[in-house]
Amino acid sequence: MLAGFSRRRFLSASAGMLALGSLAGCTDFEESPVLKAEHLVDSAVATVERFQTIQGLQRFSKYLPDSVAIAIFPNVIKAGFFVGGEGGNGLLMAKKPGGGWSAPAFYTLGAGSFGLQFGAQSTEVILVIRNQGALDAILKDQAKIGADAGVTAGFYGLGAEASTTTNLGADVLAFANSKVGAFAGASVEGAVMARRQDINEAIYGTGKTPKAIVTDSANRMARADRLAAVLSKY
Repeated sequence: MLAGFSRRRFLSASAGMLALGSLAGCTDFEESPVLKAEHLVDSAVATVERFQTIQGLQRFSKYLPDSVAIAIFPNVIKAGFFVGGEGGNGLLMAKKPGGGWSAPAFYTLGAGSFGLQFGAQSTEVILVIRNQGALDAILKDQAKIGADAGVTAGFYGLGAEASTTTNLGADVLAFANSKVGAFAGASVEGAVMARRQDINEAIYGTGKTPKAIVTDSANRMARADRLAAVLSKY
């Protein structure tokens, strides 16, 4: 289903991300930003390869040839029963004008709900970004996806697949797979992304923004070469 974002829902998701920030502090403190980046890249490869083995989620690759970018969040976890939100770290890669994929820019995803029910703790999410206007809005506005940013979203999840016809006009398509627990499926309603500036600067240098990272071909993260190669298959 197409999902528009109201300001009220965006503010709600932003509030949830404050709680997610505390959660991230509990999970990231033992890793340096560089190690965190390397683990995210490796996990992103595993997510892409796993989606290719799951009927219903394989179709994400069908949309890649005509896409402009992809965002992968390998481990979106429930922030807490009383918080009512979910979040996790991931990365965004854009297509280069001459072919291939850019270096990854790192983000944290905060969502009102990707459909995790009580007892479900973890899901992995792939966002296929389908046009330049949507990518520009994401890079400019820290990935506010929704009507107030001029970006619409469609959703696919096991047990809650939106109709293909409905999703045809979406700027961003979200694909989600539960790794632990039951998955009900929902939409990307209320989702926001925030830059992981600590990781981005640790890898690429002080002041590097996601836009600079994905548009300047001089930026490179060798660890991401395998991920770029996997994505280039589709």
